[in-house]
Amino acid sequence: MAERGQATVELIAALPALLLAGLVALQLLAAGYAMTLADGAAEAGALALASGGSATEAARAALPGWAEDDVSVRVEGGTVSVLLRPPSPIEGLSERLEVGSSAAARPAR
Repeated sequence: MAERGQATVELIAALPALLLAGLVALQLLAAGYAMTLADGAAEAGALALASGGSATEAARAALPGWAEDDVSVRVEGGTVSVLLRPPSPIEGLSERLEVGSSAAARPAR
């Protein structure tokens, strides 16, 4: 009968590892979502550039509100590049997981 309560002790011992695994999984999902958003923003900027509009404004408008302070848009020639930091509960991790995308446009004739 010395094994009584062993399952509870094992659960408590494994809980930090389970929480860490959950945090890593959620962070990877956030980085993937940020990549999808960066792709869409770069394409929106390229479409605006091709039609004579402001690529920077269009790219920023294509992003949700939380990304307002976490995005960098650069326009060089006909290429629009977007760098986006995904949300993260760990501050330094967000900078390391920064994702980027670019799209090219030709002006309309």
